[in-house]
Amino acid sequence: MNFIAMDFETASAKRYSACSLALTIVRDNQIADEFYTLINPQTPFFWRNVQIHGIHERDVADAPTFPEVWEHIKGFYTPEKLVIAHNNRFDNGVLKNTLEHYGIEPPAYQTLDTVVSSRRLLPGLSNYKLNTVCDALNIDLHHHHNALDDAQACANILLYQGQHFGSQRLRPFIKMVG
Repeated sequence: MNFIAMDFETASAKRYSACSLALTIVRDNQIADEFYTLINPQTPFFWRNVQIHGIHERDVADAPTFPEVWEHIKGFYTPEKLVIAHNNRFDNGVLKNTLEHYGIEPPAYQTLDTVVSSRRLLPGLSNYKLNTVCDALNIDLHHHHNALDDAQACANILLYQGQHFGSQRLRPFIKMVG
């Protein structure tokens, strides 16, 4: 399998307030590369979000803005690429809203939500939060709500599912965005 696992953290409830992004790139069923950056969202931080992910306004003061980050990552978001996330409604929404906030046309790409695939393929868990699924599959999740650790965990969930259930069983979960 080849795909990109994506995870955003946000500064506030505003879906255009991306303050960190991680991508875990999987090629031939192996984690081949990773990308992580803090992002200056150019909007105030809400204390609850800071409490969740630990990123403060001072941490992103010298970080690139999202349009600067987009120039480095936009090649991962094409119609032939699969971009996954755990609860992809959130992450796809952050990407779309952040791009629109800056007047950038959102791309079309394939997506898969590992929450949805986990509910179908791993019945009986108490919930399908990232940490619960990781615990059930013995996948290390070092720092939950650290974008890089969350993206790695999400990638490992899909790798597990592909290995144990086959990539054909995953195909119905793939949707097109854009």
